[in-house]
Amino acid sequence: MFRSTNGRVVENQTKIDTINTRFKSALEANDMEGIKQIIIDLEIVCPISGTKNWTDVRQFNLMFSTEMGSVSEDSSKIYLRPETAQGIFVNFLNVQKTGRMRIPFGIAQIGKAFRNEIVARQFIFRMREFEQMEMQFFVRPGTEMEWYETWKAKRMQWHKALGLGEGKQRFHDHLKLAHYANAAADIEFEFPFGFKELEGIHSRTDFDLKSHEEFSGKKLRYFDPELNESYIPYVVETSIGLDRMFLAILSSAYNEEKLEDGSTRDVLNIPAFLAPVKVAVMPLTKKDGLPEKAREIIDILKYEHIYQYDEKDAIGKRYRRQDAIGTPFCITVDHQTLEDNTVTIRERDTMTQERVAIADLQRIVNAKVSINEVLKSL
Repeated sequence: MFRSTNGRVVENQTKIDTINTRFKSALEANDMEGIKQIIIDLEIVCPISGTKNWTDVRQFNLMFSTEMGSVSEDSSKIYLRPETAQGIFVNFLNVQKTGRMRIPFGIAQIGKAFRNEIVARQFIFRMREFEQMEMQFFVRPGTEMEWYETWKAKRMQWHKALGLGEGKQRFHDHLKLAHYANAAADIEFEFPFGFKELEGIHSRTDFDLKSHEEFSGKKLRYFDPELNESYIPYVVETSIGLDRMFLAILSSAYNEEKLEDGSTRDVLNIPAFLAPVKVAVMPLTKKDGLPEKAREIIDILKYEHIYQYDEKDAIGKRYRRQDAIGTPFCITVDHQTLEDNTVTIRERDTMTQERVAIADLQRIVNAKVSINEVLKSL
């Protein structure tokens, strides 16, 4: 109510909408001078130098070119792929027929992509060679917007299920759409350097399959038994950078905590189901049969989980080492273990300790580090 009735808020929102409309029109018309004029009119300054002395707005080539051929004079200019999607489209009918798939269905893959980035920066956020994970979801024409909204919701639900912090994700709708799209949005994540794109969701219409069909002369149509007709499917795409996902998890997980005794600990609060090392097994001392008992516990867990065995230094120092690499659970073998076959299991985030039977250890650890519960919640 306040936003819709307050004069100042309404006035500012009107200004924002006007600027966005003008900016979108300039982008769609490829009007470089118009874009620069917007920058001048808004008196935008460089955040580093404070200057307004901008160069002309220019188009940059974001595709990597190279040459193929054993002799330089006869070589052909080719481009490294800027996305992994086209391999899916070329093989669309192969997958559909061999898998006996019915629309709607998706094809997902992971692979290398290349961009001729103007400035590669911010650690691994922006690189010229990166790992991309994409899914092309094929739907009936006319239903693409419904599926677009569905996948927006599902992908946001997935990111929130990773437990990277409340309010860390948000949607950003595209002002300028790619020539093949009729809707596009990004899921942005709050990195240490601000909100940046993590994943894109796009409604690509039938542009890709239609283009491949046109230039190859091969039919890429799906016969729909329910409608008793053939058509080129529409596509909803989800595309996420694996490197950016790793960076999001790592940057949100790192914490320097001040403890009650005044000391600090460096800890990686990586969700347990994503942590590379799931458990550490530690004999309290290096004698009295405790290392041998610890090895017996490792033999129980090693077939399902990556583990570390640590018997050096005081137990507190060992806990801190595991906190620093994000190990969610530490199992301590002490003299009581030899008497009643129980161990202490310590939880990384809360530092609470619980006494459990060795016979129950595998079940307890499996339940705590499994991704299955996260997947079931989606």
